[in-house]
Amino acid sequence: MFKEFREFIMRGNVVDLAVGIIIGAAFGKIVTSMVNDILMPPIGLILGKVDFSNLYFNLSGQDYASLAEAQAAGAPTINYGLFLNNVIDFIIVGFAIFLLIKQVNRLKSKPRAAEPNPTTKNCPFCLSTIPLAATRCSQCTSELKAA
Repeated sequence: MFKEFREFIMRGNVVDLAVGIIIGAAFGKIVTSMVNDILMPPIGLILGKVDFSNLYFNLSGQDYASLAEAQAAGAPTINYGLFLNNVIDFIIVGFAIFLLIKQVNRLKSKPRAAEPNPTTKNCPFCLSTIPLAATRCSQCTSELKAA
């Protein structure tokens, strides 16, 4: 059983999948940091010094100064600012994957279609199209060499 498991793990697809998941997780952390630490602060500043990660609806009816304070108190909240950050994360990751797949598809060689066997040829005298096996042209009646 261990031998079968080892063979399964060492197959190319499983190893490639594992590498893809690890790189994807690291890429996701980079994108999350870019959105939270680089992209959203200037947007929040432009929109009137809004911290998107601190935007929430308090469902308990009590007032809290921040989302962290409301969560520490156990108040039910709808965290639409965090949701907005995650949507932006998703859009950036999706666009990056789209660009990557587009480049990979562009680099793949397209299989050439097999050329069909010809069934006709041109008469060397009048250039009309005739069957490949013809020994005499139907248009000019010239004798042709056998195919």
